[in-house]
Amino acid sequence: MATLAVTNPTLADLAKVTDPDGSIADVVEILNQTNEILADMTWLEGNLTTGNRTTVRSGLPTPTWRKLYGGVQPTKSNAVQVTDNCGMLEDYAEVDKALVDMAGNPASFRLQEDRPHIEGLNQQVATTLFYGDETTDPEKFTGLAPRYNSLGAANGENIISGGGSGSDNGSIWLVCWSPQTCHGIVPKGSKSGIQQRDLGEVTIENVDGSNGRMQAYRTHYRWDVGLSLRDWRYAVRIANIDRSDLSATLAGSSADLNDLMHQAMTQLPSTTAGRCAWYMDRSMLSMLRRQTSNGVKNSTLTMENVGGTWQTSWSGYPIRRVDALKTNEATIS
Repeated sequence: MATLAVTNPTLADLAKVTDPDGSIADVVEILNQTNEILADMTWLEGNLTTGNRTTVRSGLPTPTWRKLYGGVQPTKSNAVQVTDNCGMLEDYAEVDKALVDMAGNPASFRLQEDRPHIEGLNQQVATTLFYGDETTDPEKFTGLAPRYNSLGAANGENIISGGGSGSDNGSIWLVCWSPQTCHGIVPKGSKSGIQQRDLGEVTIENVDGSNGRMQAYRTHYRWDVGLSLRDWRYAVRIANIDRSDLSATLAGSSADLNDLMHQAMTQLPSTTAGRCAWYMDRSMLSMLRRQTSNGVKNSTLTMENVGGTWQTSWSGYPIRRVDALKTNEATIS
C-alpha cells in the first residue's frame, strides 16, 4: 500500500497554524537557533566558479651581510596556493494547491512555510562553518574545526588546550573577519546569500508512490557558500574544555575560561587587522559570566547598549552566541 510522503504539509499542518478566527497564526519558532556568526562574517565573491584560490607567502628571501669585496647571492621568496571550495545547499517547499486555497490567507500560509526552510538553511551553514569537512563529506565546504584539529600541526600554536580529556568537550573561538584574514565566499559570478524563487503552480509526479499526480505550489531555496581562511593566524581555538569539570568557583580541575581567553588573544598578530569576535555556546557563555563575577572585581567582561541591543564583550571583543557549536567534541591532541 502506497503511503503519502510526509515531506509536504497536510491538512493537519494547516490546522496547527490556523487561529480560531481562521487567520494564519503567528507561529512561535521554538526550534530556531541563535547563530550570530552569520551576521559577523565578511562575505566576498571568490575568484573561481567553485570557490576561491588564495596565494600565501610560505618563505621569505634571506639577505646577506656583505663585507668589502664580498659577493652576495640572489635569493627569492616562496609562495603556495590554497583552494577553498563552496558547497551548494538547496531545499524545496511543496504545498498542495488545494491546501493553500483552503487557507484564509494563502500568501501568509506559504510565508509561514518559508520561514522554517530559511532557518534550516541558516542552521546548516552555521554548523558547517565549524564542522564541515570535505574529506568525509565532499559535498560540503570545510569549516574551522577540521583546520584546527591537531596541537602538533603547523597552526597548532593557535589551538589552546583547556586540559579536558572526556567526551563532553567544548570550544571557544576567536576569529578576526576581513578580506585578508578570514571571510565567507560565494562562487565567482553568483549571488550572495539565500536565493529564494517562487516557482508557482507545478504538477508533482508520483506524489503517492503509485504514479499519482497533484497540483502544488513550489518554492526553491539555494545558498552557494564557502569559507576562505587566508591567514590562519587570525583564528584561535580554545579546545578541550571539559564541560563536566567546569566550575563557577574554579574548584577541582575546572578550566579557567578567563585565563584561556587571555592566552588566545595573545596569539593574534594584530588586533586591528579585522573585525574580531568571540564565539561560544550558551552554557559556555553562562559559565564565563559566573567565573568572572566570582573571581574578578575589575572585570574584563562588559555589557553595553549597541543600536538598542545589549552586547556582551570580553576585553573589547564582542561575544557571540552560537548554538551550532557541539557539546560533545572529541579531545584534540
